[in-house]
Parts: sequence; structure tokens; C-alpha cells
Amino acid sequence: MNDASLSIATPKRAQTSGRQKFALAMAGLGAVLLLLVWAAQNAFAPVPVLLVALGLMIAGALLFVREEYLTRPEGIRNNGVWFRSLSARGVWGWLIAVVLTGFYTVLYFFPESWFTGLTALFSPFSHLLRRMPADKWFVYGALYTFSILVMGVKFMFKYRHNRYQVLRTVSVMFFQLGFAFLIPAFLQMMQQPEYYFTYFWPLKDYYGSPGAVQYYSSATDISVYFILFSTFMIVVATPVLTYFFGKRWYCSWVCGCGGLAETAGDPFRHLSDKSLKAWRIERWIIHSVLVAVAVLTGLLWLNSWQQGGVLGRFSHVYSTAYGYIIGMAFSGVVGVGFYPLLGSRVWCRFGCPMAAILGILQKKKSKFRITVNGGQCISCGNCSAYCEMGIDVRHYAQRGQDVVRASCVGCGICAAVCPRGVLRLEGAASDAGERARQLRTVHVRLEDVKIL
Repeated sequence: MNDASLSIATPKRAQTSGRQKFALAMAGLGAVLLLLVWAAQNAFAPVPVLLVALGLMIAGALLFVREEYLTRPEGIRNNGVWFRSLSARGVWGWLIAVVLTGFYTVLYFFPESWFTGLTALFSPFSHLLRRMPADKWFVYGALYTFSILVMGVKFMFKYRHNRYQVLRTVSVMFFQLGFAFLIPAFLQMMQQPEYYFTYFWPLKDYYGSPGAVQYYSSATDISVYFILFSTFMIVVATPVLTYFFGKRWYCSWVCGCGGLAETAGDPFRHLSDKSLKAWRIERWIIHSVLVAVAVLTGLLWLNSWQQGGVLGRFSHVYSTAYGYIIGMAFSGVVGVGFYPLLGSRVWCRFGCPMAAILGILQKKKSKFRITVNGGQCISCGNCSAYCEMGIDVRHYAQRGQDVVRASCVGCGICAAVCPRGVLRLEGAASDAGERARQLRTVHVRLEDVKIL
């Protein structure tokens, strides 16, 4: 990809104004304050300190948004993304990657005691929502939701000229705040089992296991509805919604993993590898993870049916290994920590088993596709550069071919950044044979016209 396609009418070094630097310093100071509390393992005056830390980050983000987007006309400007240290794998990019990777490593692989400072800082907030002290998972969920909300506002102002982008960003913010944070907290406050309504099997592998069925069915009466909801979403809603809308209904409108990638990960979306080699690796890994979680679920159910008599020890070892390697190291440490190095959808592209299933359905039987008006393409490359899933969209646009790829999450950024309106997200005949038949009919009619 030629850097020139990303920096039209942009100087070789991206200009950051004094106000923008001040805004970044404010946001950074808020983050440093949280890190200091974490390092001290003690929270002095938790309510004021938490409000100051989060307030600085919000104020810094809003000031940056104002200077970056609201002082200029609407529309996408590439603004030298390949010339900024943060978004071009520079020093700041590597520093953010190290911090994120370190945070996720400690979160997943270190005991609760390592989060003493942060849990004390967030405990007043946790008592307000759940009537119990904070643990490391509440801290993580709160920071995760905060990131999506704040960076979601930034995203909406950046793409405010595009109604589709605004609506889907509001959607992921709504589902993360309501269904993945507030409702689980409310359930705990009401002495009910914690349940996340935005995650289903196989992404949340536990929800498809016999352990989950036994736990939720025996916990309280309302838990039965959790099981029915999960079953309905897996068996009915997923294939039906994917048929009509493609995998975007989940990956770009509901999923928390996709929500963080689209908002906080937006500055890094152009870093995804567009090579054929990366595409081959992607297909092998993501389908291998899908097979692995399917085998895991099958083993757990078989073992439960036989009361541990079949591969009991192996099932336990396999489950533990999957949890550490896929559920923690891949989806968390690599999936988010490597945003500034490999792009914002590393987990979604290479590892998510839910995305794999949705991709198969989208590829084989879905009305969704990105249609192309190839005659208008000027080969600028913006569509390919900004595809977070590593699809070389320009390759399709130059040939006038509709983009029908299993990995496409329907984010629509390729269409948003196209200067000629070449790309459109829309429904089409899902049956490839039917589509070919229609094209042959048109060709025959044209031949008849020529004969006349």
C-alpha cells in the first residue's frame, strides 16, 4: 500500500496542535493517576481520585475531538496516520502496546491481590451498582465500558457525516453499557447469577457447557430464562439475522469485542495485514479455534453424560488449556494488547469462533454483501487501507466484483472513506446460482438486442 494514498494533501509529518498536545497530556495524566493507585496498592480518597482520573481522561478526549474534528468541515481526512508515532508503530505505539499487554497479562494470569489498589478505588462505584466490593473483573468491566463510551464519542464525531457509522456506534455503546455492564451488575444486586446477554456460545464457551446448564438451572428460577435465551440466540437468531444482515448484526452492532475494536481501536485499523499470506493464516487459525471449541464442548457433554468415565482427566486438561491459550492469552493479551502493532481486529479476524460461524453463514447463505460500482474506482486505496479485517477491497473494486468475504464484519468504513461512492453495503440474492442465472438472463437479452 502506497503511503501517498493515505496522506493526500498532508505534509510528511502530521501536525499536532498545541491544544491537541494539551488534551493528550490531560488524558494521559488521568491514566497515570490510575496506574499510580494501582502501583501503590492503596486508594486514598477513592471517590474524588476516581472522579478526577476519569474526568481528566474525558476532558482530554473531548478537547482533542473538538480540535481534531469540529474545527474542520465534515468528512474523512487521512491526517497522516502513517506519520504519527501512535498510529504508525512508532515509540508511542509500542509504549501503548506494552502497557495494554502488561495490563491484560496481570489481569488474566495474576491473583486478585495484585489489583488491591484499583479494586479499593472502584469499590464505592461497585457498592452503588452491585452492593458488594469491587473485584478485578468489575474494575476491568468498568474501564472497558468507559473506553467504549469515551472513544465511541470520538468515533461518532470523526464519522459524523455518515449516518450508518453514527448509528452502529450508538448501538455498540448501548449494548456494552446496558447489556454487558449494567444488567449483569443489577442481577448481582438482586442476588441473581451474573449473566452477559451480548455473548453467546461459541465465543463464550462456558455458556454451551453442561456446567453452565447445571449452574443456571439450579441457581434461581429466573436462570432458566438465561438458558432459553442462549439456546434461542445460538440456534435461531444467529442464522436468521446473519441471513438478512450478514455478520455485521453482531460483530459491528452488538459484540463488546468488536465495540472496543471499533472505538478505542479505530486509530490502528489501517495496520491490519492485507497480504494473501495473512489471509491464508487467518483462515487456518480461526477455523482451528472453532474446531477446538466444538471439540471441547463435545468432550464436556460426553464426560458429563458418562459421569467422568470417558476421557475425564483429558477433558479437564483440554478445557484448562483452551481457557488459558484461547480465552485469555489470545483474546485478551494479544487481541487487545496488539492493537497498536497488528491492527484493531486481531482476535476478531484470527481467533473468534463466533466470527468463524457467522463468516461461514455469511459466505454461504446471506443476503448481505458490499456491492461495487467498478467504473467509478480511481484506485486510491483508501478502502483497503482502512479495512480492519485485512481485506484488499481495492482488488475487488478495480474489477467491479462484489465483496463477499467471510471475514467482512460490515463496518462500512471502506464505503465511508471512498471519495467516489464506489462501495455500498446492501442486501442481494444470497444464492450464488440464482445471481449467476440473473446475469445470464441479462446477457441473453443484450444479445437479443444486438440481433435485432
